[in-house]
Amino acid sequence: MDNDVSAGSSTSASASTLGHLALGLTLLAFGLGHTGALSGVTVASAVTVALFVGGITLFVAGLLEFRSGNSFNGTAFAGLGAFWFTWGTVAGDGGVVPADAAGLFLLLWALLALSLTLGAAGGGQLAQVMYGLLFVALLLLGIAQFADAATLGKVAGWVAALSGLVAWYGATAAWAKWPTALPGRAAGGRGVTATG
Repeated sequence: MDNDVSAGSSTSASASTLGHLALGLTLLAFGLGHTGALSGVTVASAVTVALFVGGITLFVAGLLEFRSGNSFNGTAFAGLGAFWFTWGTVAGDGGVVPADAAGLFLLLWALLALSLTLGAAGGGQLAQVMYGLLFVALLLLGIAQFADAATLGKVAGWVAALSGLVAWYGATAAWAKWPTALPGRAAGGRGVTATG
């Protein structure tokens, strides 16, 4: 195998793993902050993680993915890095954002998560589930902001945390050689499999 190809694959795998770990940890902190399940842990507790791990680390991982030729992960990580950096900056400033503006912000970023969900269809079920859960979480959080519905915000927090667990599992599975395919039957029941 050509050394350049092998080095490129290793870099891409490392950047992908780094991106999924950063996304997973950020979503866990953000989601658990919304649930109120841990005493003293609030959404504000996730600001530093969102700014540096979710914002900067994801953005850098996205640039590395673009460099290695993986435009999907590059777009996903750089786009989500921009989201987390923006959210962390605004939330970290202590500035009060009107609920409708926060709701619109979350709904607009939910559109990115929806695009990533649809785009991940060819890249594996685990990625599609992860981005799908992120879409649902952002959609519910946006609606909760508009409706001033704290309970809906807590539900969205659990969905975000679940998405974070899926992202973390995907990154860890890449290192540990754990399975990443979801169990299921062949497509449409016609005997079509991944190998033929």
